[in-house]
Amino acid sequence: MKKKIISMLLCGCLAAAMLAGCGSGSSDDNSSNGSSASGGSTESAAEASGSDESDKDYVVDKGTLVVGITDFEPMDYMDENGNWIGFDADMAAAFAESLGVDVEFVEIDWDNKLLELNGKTIDCVWNGMTLTDEVTSSMECSNAYMNNAQVVIVPADVADDYQDEDSLSDLTFAVEAGSAGEEMATEYGFSYTAVTAQADALMEVAAGTSDAAIIDSLMAAAMVGEGTGYSDLTYTIGLNSEEYGVGFRQGSDLAAELNQFLSDSYSDGSMEECAEKYGVQAALIEQ
Repeated sequence: MKKKIISMLLCGCLAAAMLAGCGSGSSDDNSSNGSSASGGSTESAAEASGSDESDKDYVVDKGTLVVGITDFEPMDYMDENGNWIGFDADMAAAFAESLGVDVEFVEIDWDNKLLELNGKTIDCVWNGMTLTDEVTSSMECSNAYMNNAQVVIVPADVADDYQDEDSLSDLTFAVEAGSAGEEMATEYGFSYTAVTAQADALMEVAAGTSDAAIIDSLMAAAMVGEGTGYSDLTYTIGLNSEEYGVGFRQGSDLAAELNQFLSDSYSDGSMEECAEKYGVQAALIEQ
């Protein structure tokens, strides 16, 4: 039942996104162009810092693209050797290679992502980030590359009791602070506790300290249900549909670079190949 629910959610999102016509990504390389999804200031990152150096020049000069992430399977997570892998991690590594620099992944507090970005402790946020109004007004964002939804997680043995929005009103939720899940909890007027990461929200439900969680559908497909570490949990309804993008500092020329990279990667098939590796190909947005 799990795969049916997630397929329906992702297919619905994909149909909506095809009408919007956004962008996507890949596991290999390339360079510049494309429009940004950001609705924020047009002031460049160089102007904001008082420097003539562009954001791309800054990254190339230091030789490293520093990517802000959280532990979020199947987008960014560690393998048995302690290396970061996942669709977003692989794509970020390929993009860095196209720029001629190394990639470095830094695990961040999601609620502080904008502070980390503007403080230059990271160069971008690339972690299944929903393109909300708040995000696009405060960052220079890439085109959307993947569909997603926020879904409700509950213990499997009570799932039949929570199949519509009205049935959720008396539950206590766990959500990641600063996430689209927290935004949904606020919008629906749910009682909730904000935790550091989506993985922590799942632990809250598994431990019985929260009745339910709201997390990304792509994460739910990978981490919840039969054959996963949370086999006693399941997801029920979707609360919205949304799209993922990558965030850079406002005015950064790296957003246009990434848009071109995503377009090229989609065209040559490497983006889909990467998506198939992590089982998220149904959610890709055509570039």
